Amino acid sequence: MPIKKYTTEQIIGLLRDAEILLAEGNTVAMASKKLGIAEQTYYRWRKEYGGMKVSHAKRLKDLEKENSRLKKLLAEAELDKAILKEAASGNF
Repeated sequence: MPIKKYTTEQIIGLLRDAEILLAEGNTVAMASKKLGIAEQTYYRWRKEYGGMKVSHAKRLKDLEKENSRLKKLLAEAELDKAILKEAASGNF
């Protein structure tokens, strides 16, 4: 079975649909099956996106991207600094 990639908006929509199904008396297994996702996926999504609005989830993803970018820049700067220190000490 091919892996589906859901957008943040789709995930939050599916979580809302799942909550409606659960409120109607369905089990998590039945709700997951009706939505076409694995039960474990439901729990993972609920842990990550539970109670979030779409705008909050988008902001979280943007901040995670920015954090990753800044970590890469810091690593590159530290590497440059180490190279310059070694070159300045004369150990070629």
